[in-house]
Amino acid sequence: MDEITIGLWVSGFMLVMVVLGMRVAFAAAMAGMLGLIWLRWNGFDYAPDRLWKSIEISVKIAGQVPHSKVSSQALSLIPTFILIGYLAYYAKLTTALFEAAKRWIAWVPGGLAVATVFATAGFAAVSGASVATAAVFARIAIPEMLKVGYNKQFAAGVVAAGGTLASLIPPSAILVIYAIIVEQDVGKLLLAGFVPGAFSAIIYAVLIIGIAVIFKNVGPPVSGFTWRERFVSLPPALPIVAVVVIIIFFVYNPFGDAWGTPTEGGAVGAFIVFLMALYRGMRWGQLKDALIDTAKLTVMIFTIIWGVLIYVRFLGFADLPGAFSDWITALEMSPMLILVCILLAYAVLGMFMDAIGMLLLTLPVVYPAVMALNGGEAVSAAESTFGMSGPMCAIWFGILVVKMAEFCLITPPIGLNCFVVAGVRDDLSVQDVFKGVTPFFIADGLTIAALVAFPSIVLWLPSLAG
Repeated sequence: MDEITIGLWVSGFMLVMVVLGMRVAFAAAMAGMLGLIWLRWNGFDYAPDRLWKSIEISVKIAGQVPHSKVSSQALSLIPTFILIGYLAYYAKLTTALFEAAKRWIAWVPGGLAVATVFATAGFAAVSGASVATAAVFARIAIPEMLKVGYNKQFAAGVVAAGGTLASLIPPSAILVIYAIIVEQDVGKLLLAGFVPGAFSAIIYAVLIIGIAVIFKNVGPPVSGFTWRERFVSLPPALPIVAVVVIIIFFVYNPFGDAWGTPTEGGAVGAFIVFLMALYRGMRWGQLKDALIDTAKLTVMIFTIIWGVLIYVRFLGFADLPGAFSDWITALEMSPMLILVCILLAYAVLGMFMDAIGMLLLTLPVVYPAVMALNGGEAVSAAESTFGMSGPMCAIWFGILVVKMAEFCLITPPIGLNCFVVAGVRDDLSVQDVFKGVTPFFIADGLTIAALVAFPSIVLWLPSLAG
């Protein structure tokens, strides 16, 4: 049996396990391990006395993966970014951010919902986790919206959709993972997320206002805040702005050399938020909770990475990415149409898998194919298919697939953010949250279409970094 056929059988086996409910990390690790053994034993012509040798070699190959990849300095960004978010929550910075947004924006139709979206975007700028963002604002924003008469399904949908912004707006754990898998510059990818993230938040806000204008009882405006109350609300929210500025200057300093690496920026940001939390009266119990929550989420992400990387190593030996690239480039279709089909496939796949697992499993195969469609890793903008150089195409495609991962966080039946919001709120069912996020599918569709049609939205900021 040839290696490509083995790769297809093993990949199909892994997908069946995932659909049956096995965790992505374990399904991928098991499939990768079995695939490595099968490939090696196939090379020995299935000689019975060589089976144990095949297992021994495969175990050694798989055993090298976790340490060699997870010890990468770039991955140390993930726990620091997650820690920033949890410390900001326990320091009450999230409450201050929401209060400021509420006093300045609540007067428009659906104003509290719009304030929630912008507050989640602000919190996303100091937190790398969508799940954490959704959980935090389910506690803060939903009670405020229900208090003034918002439809509870709509309120829940706003929080679940707003939480997805943490996937794009740096610091973003998913963007870091993408950069590691495709071996691209982490700093430029983080920069590339700012404008699309802000663009997504604006699209959400416009959608909310439109719904509130059409359906008067969905999200009534809230008035009564004086100008003095509005300005008084700004200083408590400024620390988040300060942390964002510091991280940006570490990644890219527009006035000169960068202050340091993104990893150093994340560590400094976490330390500053820690000092703010202490200043605001954080006690040992709250610090302990923040550290434990950070450890839990980090371990979950790293476990997925470990398992999937074993599968990725098997894919490399089976040469499945190369075969898929050759097949994609041989199709008699427009490259842009092929790209759109790939994005639609992500939308379907995301209904059954979590965002991080989905990207880790697919990128080793899909990324080389997209780069081949554009003309290769080293192609210039003038000679490329999509009108951008190889490195810029990698950044553009990264933002597109991360935006698709955002979309998958709110799609049934696995939309993780919806389950988190329902889990935090006893008065909401998962069905309520899924109904509430339905209008945001339209907003995400418009955003993705705009990012595909106008790549400059993504590439303008990283192009300034050279």
